[in-house]
Amino acid sequence: MTKKYHPKRKKRTAARYVAALLLLAAAAFVLYRVTVAALPLNGTEPTSGTASLVSQEKSQPESSDPVSQVAVKPQSSPQASTSNPQTLPVPEAVSSPNLILMRLSDQAILMEEGIEEKIYPASLTKMMTALVVIEQMPDLEERVLLPASLFEPLREENASVAGFMEDERVRAKDLLYGVLLPSGAECCVGLAQHIAGDEEAFVALMNQKAAELGMKNTHFTNTTGLHDPNHYTTVKDLALLLEYALRNETFRDAFTTERYSTAATNKHPDGITFYSTMFQGLEAVELRNGEFLGGKTGFTDEAGLCLASLAKLEDDEYILITVGAEGNHQTEPYHLEDAVTVYNSLGNVT
Repeated sequence: MTKKYHPKRKKRTAARYVAALLLLAAAAFVLYRVTVAALPLNGTEPTSGTASLVSQEKSQPESSDPVSQVAVKPQSSPQASTSNPQTLPVPEAVSSPNLILMRLSDQAILMEEGIEEKIYPASLTKMMTALVVIEQMPDLEERVLLPASLFEPLREENASVAGFMEDERVRAKDLLYGVLLPSGAECCVGLAQHIAGDEEAFVALMNQKAAELGMKNTHFTNTTGLHDPNHYTTVKDLALLLEYALRNETFRDAFTTERYSTAATNKHPDGITFYSTMFQGLEAVELRNGEFLGGKTGFTDEAGLCLASLAKLEDDEYILITVGAEGNHQTEPYHLEDAVTVYNSLGNVT
């Protein structure tokens, strides 16, 4: 049986072929556009999307230097630091087990050893005594009576004295210098009683000031530094105290004085001349790149030899607190030798 010829069916079949070809052509055109869009155009990278590894590698200059071909970890941007500069090593010759060296201009700690350890401050206590006197007594020309009753306990304790006598009337300023230069205990107690009524009440003011200054590991029980297990601090706290106190012109003047003569009194018509215990021990000693400006010594059997000092090296001022050096008033001044060693070592790197 022969098939009949249907012109309309043949036209529909041909139309289907043409439609299929058009679809294929359209798909090919879309694929081409997508491929072209993903490739660099005229040597530039696409403005969106991630650049291909091939284009990244081609953008890097070739080098025959093997070092430049080693992958290097990107460096992060430098950040501002609020921490202290890296501390310097403590010289081996230093005998004090606790010390702190601070640059005054920015309070940077440059050297440290056992700065948070509990220590006994001995007569370094008198720096706080002097500061509280200055802040509590605006008129240092005022005369202060030293009653006979305050001397006997000090004699029993073998406390260091400046040389004033019972019932002597002394200017507060002269007593202040007697506190810091010859380390006079009678000056400390006399001023404390005059200002606060008794030494205990004055010590409360000292502890209050310590709290204000952030001396978190400090507790005072007396104005002189005579040993008491509950009278303690750290060299870090003492550095906070000295840095603050040196901002006070009256304190700085007394702390940096080598020799001072008092006004006449009812017991000393010619006055008394004081000498700094630190400068007496540093006669003929010179720092390599600077000089000592002032200081306060201290000693008890429990505290060892102690020193708080101020020095200037080139254009900067530094404070150094050292505590616990072996020895006593009859031995070599190891605390002073430590200060010279530390300051001279710093001079090597400034």
